[in-house]
Amino acid sequence: MKNYFFTFLFVAVAGIFSVNAQVTGKWKTIDDKTGDAKSIVEIYEQNGKIYGKVVEILNPARKNSKCDKCDGADKGKPIEGLIIIKGLKKDGDKYTDGDILDPQKGKLYSCTIKLDGKDKLDVRGYMGISMLGRTQVWHRVK
Repeated sequence: MKNYFFTFLFVAVAGIFSVNAQVTGKWKTIDDKTGDAKSIVEIYEQNGKIYGKVVEILNPARKNSKCDKCDGADKGKPIEGLIIIKGLKKDGDKYTDGDILDPQKGKLYSCTIKLDGKDKLDVRGYMGISMLGRTQVWHRVK
């Protein structure tokens, strides 16, 4: 009987920790127009908030691209290594109240992310209200 209890307890605790960690990791971004894979973004937690950094650009021709249209401190920085998701906070089963940068347009949008299963991430960028935006589906890199 004790073995069953400890097994159940272990599975329950492992499940809690895996749910909390699922949004973190590496994700492949997909171009809306072409359907081609664009980059790998690493999502991580820092000081209780979620951030995402471009760790690899997949198109060799764009490997050395810079954020020329960006404002402020990001202007002219290489896109590879750029933090594009900033300051998301957990809100139930999604993460909200942060921003996402589109380095090709140099625009900053409000952002919400939510897991769709364990290997898909819905990333929504919008201006003003969430209805006025678009959602991309990113795929977990294994």
